[in-house]
Amino acid sequence: MLTLDIQEPATRFIKRLPKKQAGQIGRKLQALLTQPYPPDRKDLSGFPLALLRANVGEYRIIYQMYGDTLVVVLIGKRNDSDVYRRLARMFR
Repeated sequence: MLTLDIQEPATRFIKRLPKKQAGQIGRKLQALLTQPYPPDRKDLSGFPLALLRANVGEYRIIYQMYGDTLVVVLIGKRNDSDVYRRLARMFR
């Protein structure tokens, strides 16, 4: 069984969301724990870590598999590139 590790930036983002959207993200995270490589995921390139992206509603979940731990690095809006700018800043 995988364990879930949500990093601080993702936790802060979830706490600011309305209850409905936070629930959608929570359900997607539970689904990722059972199927960490779903067919709708995308591998991200250009970062020093092997990062994956999963979409849920209007949000993107950026995560990585580290052994038997699913590490949620960042969550952001899907229809703008802010999540990628924030991710790039994390790896400077």
